[in-house]
Amino acid sequence: MSGTAISSIKNLGPASQAAFLRAGVQDAESLRAIGADEGYRRLLQSGQRPHFISYYVLHMALQGRPWNDCRGAEKEALRKAFDALVATTRNPGAEGLPRALAMALDFYGVRA
Repeated sequence: MSGTAISSIKNLGPASQAAFLRAGVQDAESLRAIGADEGYRRLLQSGQRPHFISYYVLHMALQGRPWNDCRGAEKEALRKAFDALVATTRNPGAEGLPRALAMALDFYGVRA
């Protein structure tokens, strides 16, 4: 890790940091640079199960806001964005291949 720990961002703890490291996001600066949607997409692609609360907590954390500050129209808009992101993010194991094999094939560009 070359920069600031992801867990230094309020509301993102050690479990979030470990998940982002598995997804190839090395530090807080990198996460801030790619933003919440791309960061969450990378989590999904690395095998993280989709969960709406973790999605909006990430958005709130990168804005420096309390995790439970998301309400009303903003929360509804984030829900739509979350659903769209989940729908368009490829599930590497969807074709019945073991997840690790599907991810390796994707990594090496063997599957289209």
